[in-house]
Amino acid sequence: MTVAAFDPSTWLQWTLWLSMTLLAVPSLFAASYLLGLTLFSRAPEEMASAPNTGAKLRFDIIVPAHDEEAGITGVVDNLLALDWPRDQFRIIVVADNCSDGTAEYARQAGALVLERHNPELRGKGYALVRGFSVSLAQHFADVAVVVDADSRASRNLLRVFAERTAAGAMAAQVFHGVLNPDSSPRHRLMTIAYSAFHRVRSRGRENLGLSCGIRGNGWCVSHDALRRVTYAAHGLAEDIEYGLRLGLAGIRVEYIDEAQVLSSMDTDANGVASQRNRWEQGRSSLPQAFTRVLLAPSPATTRAIRWDLGLDLLVPPLASIGLAVALLCAVSYAGLLALPGSLVPIAFLFVAMLASAAIGLHVTRGWQLSGTGSRGLLDLASAPRFALWKLMLRCRPGQNAAWVRTRRIAS
Repeated sequence: MTVAAFDPSTWLQWTLWLSMTLLAVPSLFAASYLLGLTLFSRAPEEMASAPNTGAKLRFDIIVPAHDEEAGITGVVDNLLALDWPRDQFRIIVVADNCSDGTAEYARQAGALVLERHNPELRGKGYALVRGFSVSLAQHFADVAVVVDADSRASRNLLRVFAERTAAGAMAAQVFHGVLNPDSSPRHRLMTIAYSAFHRVRSRGRENLGLSCGIRGNGWCVSHDALRRVTYAAHGLAEDIEYGLRLGLAGIRVEYIDEAQVLSSMDTDANGVASQRNRWEQGRSSLPQAFTRVLLAPSPATTRAIRWDLGLDLLVPPLASIGLAVALLCAVSYAGLLALPGSLVPIAFLFVAMLASAAIGLHVTRGWQLSGTGSRGLLDLASAPRFALWKLMLRCRPGQNAAWVRTRRIAS
């Protein structure tokens, strides 16, 4: 029996071809998806409303808080100043497993305070379950709103929620951005990233009639929707999870661009790393649980919303996409050197260039809408280092879902 001779050139060719394919397919898919949303990211038309649109609607603003005594008074004061009749909204601070004066400070500021003490079941998701259950049981409000305990909301927050709810929306999300973008180059990069993720993509989905999902801060849900889709998300990405469950029920989360909630990013390096790690781990746990059911062919009436939410879960973080495209460029170039005359590496290098251009347009659009100006554009030069830092975080050991307050820089 004759044994085929080992041909190094053939094996090298197949190895390079397989490597380029494995890098090109997900890169091109993700880049094309982001490009499509970028192209539709014009400002959505603001709803033309009559002076009394939704005037009778009442709101419960739920603020989940864990050891936030230093800033909770400012949060409550900001919410009390919203442009909505004072007798038609309440501020409910859920002081979850607090070891400081969060509850007392919130009461003194004028909020209704709910205190939770359960060391085994702790986290933002459990705090929201408590807040939603009380809101439903007391029958004061028609709509529940979620604002984080480190945030400032624009004065029109409840007014735009009232307009959308009166027009038939069951859930809505406003722009969630950075409160202090000019504090440092890292804050400006985060501002651009938030603008790309929360504004560019959400605008695209809104203009296409899709669901923008829930971004954790600055969102509302009607009591009717809460009864229909019970809030029971306790993971590290409880906001995204509930948005997926709403989509499965055929409820579109509408995006509102003309209002905003801005979060403080005054955190030290360890705090930022811990927070980012929890976000990345929480999101990475969702595709296995939701992608198959979201991409199911029926029911047809909610197919577009569900399919978009499912595809969004499959799109990796921008840092991972950038790394995949960079590796594709490197492997394709190696193929040009190792396989002279072959058109395959040239084709894959062209794919890498197209993906790079799409990602570049997405990031540029995020910068354009971020308001960071020329300083933000200069800071983008350090984006690869920021992306590498994020990728290193993904390699760290997993964490549990316990609510660990992010350490902030003392002001």
